[in-house]
Amino acid sequence: MRNEHRLAPSLMESKPATVCVPVCVSRASELARAIKRAAKVADIIELRLDSLAEAELKELKQNLLVYLSESNLPKILTLRSADQGGGASNDSAARLGFWSSLMRLPNDCRIDLELDLATSFAGRESVRELKVDWRRVICSHHDFTGLPRDLEKIYERMAATSAGILKIAVQAHDAVDCLPIFRLLERARGEGREMIAIAMGQSGIMTRVLGPSRGAFLTYGSLDDENATASGQLTAKDLRQIYRIDRIDGRTEIFGIIGTPVGQSLSPAIHNAAFASAKVNAVYLPLEVTNANEFMRRMAHPGTRELDWNLCGLSVTAPHKSIVTSRLDSIDPAAKAIGAVNTIVIRDEQTHGYNTDAHGFISALRPKVGALRNVRCAIAGAGGAARAALWALREEGASTTLVAREQEKARVVADQFGADCRSLAGADFSQFQVVINATPLGTRGKNESQTVATSAQLVGVRLAYDLVYNPLETLFLREARAAGCDTLSGIEMLVAQAIEQFRLWTGQQPEVEVMRLAAMKALQPSEVFCASEN
Repeated sequence: MRNEHRLAPSLMESKPATVCVPVCVSRASELARAIKRAAKVADIIELRLDSLAEAELKELKQNLLVYLSESNLPKILTLRSADQGGGASNDSAARLGFWSSLMRLPNDCRIDLELDLATSFAGRESVRELKVDWRRVICSHHDFTGLPRDLEKIYERMAATSAGILKIAVQAHDAVDCLPIFRLLERARGEGREMIAIAMGQSGIMTRVLGPSRGAFLTYGSLDDENATASGQLTAKDLRQIYRIDRIDGRTEIFGIIGTPVGQSLSPAIHNAAFASAKVNAVYLPLEVTNANEFMRRMAHPGTRELDWNLCGLSVTAPHKSIVTSRLDSIDPAAKAIGAVNTIVIRDEQTHGYNTDAHGFISALRPKVGALRNVRCAIAGAGGAARAALWALREEGASTTLVAREQEKARVVADQFGADCRSLAGADFSQFQVVINATPLGTRGKNESQTVATSAQLVGVRLAYDLVYNPLETLFLREARAAGCDTLSGIEMLVAQAIEQFRLWTGQQPEVEVMRLAAMKALQPSEVFCASEN
């Protein structure tokens, strides 16, 4: 089925990625050190002059050429007004005066003018005041509230200026908000215009990673997590090392995780490391999706999607594991029995659903317990992770009991998988050999100080298995260890289910240790997710 809004395949002709690193400091004397740091990871350095106080800005003007000489890399000078996300005055006349007073800049230096200033400089004499070739001017517009309805008209106003490069950055609230951004890149390329087009926020990360391969003049990457200058901005290091942005081209296969939230998912680190190790031309992206039906229709399914991208597979996390089932062409029998899909394979113009949570759950558990037939297992929780665990344990012949706070909901799930059902409040686990936490309790953050069971409740249990993987040792596992139990962290399930996803997508066996090491490395600074996130 052909969609008339689909972006043209010609956009898949890629160009090398250019990463611009913004430098934001409060004092002019700090610029030299910051520029040198940025030069280690940047192709272009942006000096955010609006982060300087007025007195500091005057000092900078007097010594600007000295600061610019700190690195041989090209520079962009930006004096962003407050209503455009910066710290400078909204007074157009004041900013106009600043730019007009600058000395002539080096040929490799560009300036970023907001649309109002670029329009103000439209007169011929004013243009001469700038002392810069307009081909090196970036005309920019930012919207931090959402996606403007008149986005195309804003583009046309910008294109009517003499600026050599156009920049539009808008706030995305769903991954489908990226579609107009990619359309702008297509239009600019068709009209022979250089353009930077970005969707900010977690939902817009794909525009930052894929933009250069679709014609964007550059993408922005921060020095580190603390120095990001916009929501959703990745670090330059992550762009190069995790996403391998320099290798993305028109033939790159695209995978990703859809859900909300996905910002702290470890899956991009795990799968991108596996792709790199296997020398597969692929990239895996976090795709923040609030409306799964719209995403599947407009961006995922080959018959209806509006974007010509080489999307080959998806991981699915909460709250979409059940929702996506109605949008798939086929569902694996195991996923159908579990009632949840966590993996989508896109092949032969169709979408196919699988569940690798169950495989990952059992693969991690079996080495600890051995044969599971008749082993008495208690599962705390009644969500998607618990469903996968119940199905897998039933297949192994284990004896299962679902323990949950919401008895009515839990009983429906328990009956579906032939399990007993009990209340979590004051539960005694001593009669069970294995106790599994399939709830979010214990995850880093607001739930970190909580546990489904104390050491007193776990006395006599052989193994405590926590599907939470960050922190590696949750309160539940500490309580279990105090009770003399063996323990198992959810990191093993996370890696095991990712291995099965990799096989489904590529037909290859990944380097397991590479995936495990990538997960452990990514865990250090990250927030927590449940091992069943995929």
